[in-house]
Amino acid sequence: MNPVKVGICGLGTVGGGTVNVLKRNAEEIARRAGRGIEVAQIATRTPKPQYQSTGITMTDDVFAVASNPEIDIVVELIGGYSVARELVLKAIDNGKHVVTANKALIAVHGNEIFARAREKGVIVAFEAAVAGGIPVIKAIREGLSANRINWLAGIINGTGNFILSEMREKGRTFEDVLAEAQALGYAEADPTFDVEGIDAAHKLTILASIAFGIPLQFDKAYTEGITKLTTADVNYAEALGYRIKHLGVARRTDAGIELRVHPTLIPADRLIANVNGVMNAVMVNGDAAGSTLFYGAGAGMEATASAVVADLVDVVRVLTTDPTNRVPHLAFQPDSLSDHPILPITDCESAYYLRIQAKDRPGVLAQVASILSERGINIESIMQKEVEEQDGLVPMILVTHRVAEQRMNDAISALEALADVVGNVVRIRVEQLS
Repeated sequence: MNPVKVGICGLGTVGGGTVNVLKRNAEEIARRAGRGIEVAQIATRTPKPQYQSTGITMTDDVFAVASNPEIDIVVELIGGYSVARELVLKAIDNGKHVVTANKALIAVHGNEIFARAREKGVIVAFEAAVAGGIPVIKAIREGLSANRINWLAGIINGTGNFILSEMREKGRTFEDVLAEAQALGYAEADPTFDVEGIDAAHKLTILASIAFGIPLQFDKAYTEGITKLTTADVNYAEALGYRIKHLGVARRTDAGIELRVHPTLIPADRLIANVNGVMNAVMVNGDAAGSTLFYGAGAGMEATASAVVADLVDVVRVLTTDPTNRVPHLAFQPDSLSDHPILPITDCESAYYLRIQAKDRPGVLAQVASILSERGINIESIMQKEVEEQDGLVPMILVTHRVAEQRMNDAISALEALADVVGNVVRIRVEQLS
């Protein structure tokens, strides 16, 4: 059969990696797909001679690729929202299949894009949008399709994980490690998406939709960053037997779906607590399979290109066989998506780590315990560091049992109003993940 012709929009790190992998492994890929995959056109504003683009038609207009009648599959790797959305919708309207690595696009505009793709009878594949080279979307959508997914939790932003790993292993400050992450290219000049949890929330939104069969609802995801964490918090967590990770959590409850990204204490003996550096991991709990962990490179040239090319192979297989029996975009048939509500963070339950800066006076601990008790919050453990007294203040570290967030918010407001408590109470959620 004639090779399937692909147009790649964007020749940055992932685009270049995709070109290289397709050329280097052309024979192996053709054997898996059932026919060859040929890069026929590339759209880039800046030619990149380091990538193997010899003999490929080049353009600086991404929409020319979407309109090219010879192109069967458009690969969107330009990133962002508006232009990428316009490009993908144009490609779909022209009857072309789409492969994308754009998590922001899918999380925010995926419902519209998938509806348009169904109307036109084409596929939109997006494995590379979540966790780079880890095939976690395929695992949940296909490998775990027999399961009712109870919850999933993921370290799905390598920059944040690198920062927290360095803070724990080397005692460095957040600001110091962030500067290195930017120098190494792990973090952008504006690191907001990474350190404030927005990037992870994009990815979590996608995973939750596939896991629970709900529409994409990024606007309802709770996000909290890691900028307020100190080396002291990391060390206290370690002393209590925990590691702090910037975690995305999606959990099914009777009341609705929890969808939240925030710093989290995880028991140090859990596998996911020992995922360090820029690596990613996603833990999925299903009623039949139990808990499974997917680990690997969450970003990078060829790791992400691996997922892009895998999607190309899947699309080519469909083109080569029966196009009427496809895996749904979000795992569940479009008319079977459920209307489970996304819970506000105030209705979510968690255990909590609290760091309270208090005056070194008798009775302060009793006051703190009383405020928590009045709100039905039970204390699991307490640590006081008198040796760290400074200016008459000592850190008081508490870990509570599980309680609704609203109760904890009320308790923190009352604690911060105490005359003997100085400054804001630091709160980090705790997850056992078992």
